[in-house]
Amino acid sequence: MDTIILGIESSCDDTSAAVIKNGVLLSNVVANQAVHEAYGGVVPELASRAHQQNIVPVVNEALKRANVTKDQLSAVAFTRGPGLMGSLLVGVSFAKGFARALNIPMVDVNHLNGHVLAHFIKEPDEETAQPKFPFLCLLVSGGNSQIILVKSYSEMEVLGQTIDDAAGEAIDKCSKVMGLGYPGGPIVDRLARQGNPKAFTFNKPQIPGYNYSFSGLKTSFLYSLREYLKEDPDFIEHHKNDLAASLEATIVDILMSKLRKVAKDYNIKEVAVAGGVSANNGLRNAFREHAAKYGWNIYIPKFGYTTDNAAMIAITGYFKYLNKDYCPMELPAFSRVTI
Repeated sequence: MDTIILGIESSCDDTSAAVIKNGVLLSNVVANQAVHEAYGGVVPELASRAHQQNIVPVVNEALKRANVTKDQLSAVAFTRGPGLMGSLLVGVSFAKGFARALNIPMVDVNHLNGHVLAHFIKEPDEETAQPKFPFLCLLVSGGNSQIILVKSYSEMEVLGQTIDDAAGEAIDKCSKVMGLGYPGGPIVDRLARQGNPKAFTFNKPQIPGYNYSFSGLKTSFLYSLREYLKEDPDFIEHHKNDLAASLEATIVDILMSKLRKVAKDYNIKEVAVAGGVSANNGLRNAFREHAAKYGWNIYIPKFGYTTDNAAMIAITGYFKYLNKDYCPMELPAFSRVTI
């Protein structure tokens, strides 16, 4: 009998639904929210209202593209957290009502686990290399920066994480300081390709162990800009490519230096990257360089699986469903948690 999982993702500002059949992705629909661009960041209340508008048509479209009826579903997998509480409640409430109406199990998914297991998404008629256990995963996004030891589909251990801001958050805020717009990640990435990564030097925090810190880098970037702007009011416009390239290079170096240390200490050659920042060109190139230099087997997700999507929720839910790891109806959403 076929195992067909509907995945639902609503942790931040993307409403997404996906269908996976026997571990193979049949559809993955994402509805983005452009309303936040005018505010320079995600507005939680606006995000939750947009989710309410999008959730039903997005799920309907995912089922339609997969050529699957709701009566064929084996279970509903949904993001239970972490994320914005208002946004999560829309997906959680829909999943509960949908599962109860169909009398099928629910599977709750940790959003961060979903990013890690996005490497196991299979598309029809396509062979994709998958990490072998145990492997390391650098999870970098707007809200998280973690080095994770992945022992199995269900067993993960955080070895290091940011003690303040995430890498993606630092990029977004530095982009905002330069007046480049929101979201800052894609803009900085595009400008950095045309700039000199050695043009400017910013402070790199010295944190013991495997943990990260990016708040000091943000402060260094801001103070440096203030000094340059005193001499030239149009400094940012004249040097935005070099500023973006230098910022990106600094963040990538901070991320990779700790990852190198963990890989050496744990003697692991299987290394993956995940999360929204894994779409960054500089970070992807750094992974390829490290693979050549240190003999790593690297795993870089497709661009469509770097940002929030329901395909990663569906595949994580699929593995949990096979283990009969179901979710009771009374479990609430949670806004903060780790792996």
